Amino acid sequence: MRVLFLVGSSRRDGNTETLARRAAEHLPADAEQRWIHLNDVPLADFRDVRHGVRIPPEPVGNEKILLDATLWASDIVIASPLYWYDVSATVKRYIDHWSGWMYLPETSFKARMRDKTLWGVSVAEERDQDEHLVGTLARSAHYLKMRWGGVLVGNGNRPDDVLNDATALVGAKSFFQNV
Repeated sequence: MRVLFLVGSSRRDGNTETLARRAAEHLPADAEQRWIHLNDVPLADFRDVRHGVRIPPEPVGNEKILLDATLWASDIVIASPLYWYDVSATVKRYIDHWSGWMYLPETSFKARMRDKTLWGVSVAEERDQDEHLVGTLARSAHYLKMRWGGVLVGNGNRPDDVLNDATALVGAKSFFQNV
């Protein structure tokens, strides 16, 4: 099992990352983990070339790093705070790039994504405001015929608030149980 954690928070060690790390503590002992903060590998805005040259340019730099990490993983965990009722801009930009990667002939991206599971972890200030975030991730998994692992949601705003959310911390212990 190779688990890629993509942290889409605008700050390090925020509530979402804290909750994701709590869940990661309960992965099988032999699971490999790779953590990438999307702010550390910024992507350019996605350019859709499907109706022109059709095949996007070969990924380089940060895009290549993220493509390779995505293909390496058996499980992809999107750790995104709830920003304006959806995933963060860095996560959205990353997922937008999937649209181009599907047209790279040598990657077999779409076929390889079918063998993966997509998960989400998020923390929000208000409960029950995450339907668009969950929908974005679940529909992305469905489109690529990935397994959908679900979303672990916590409550918090200020640093370490999620550590006061007993329900989320209990959920973190069993989140990856269906692995």
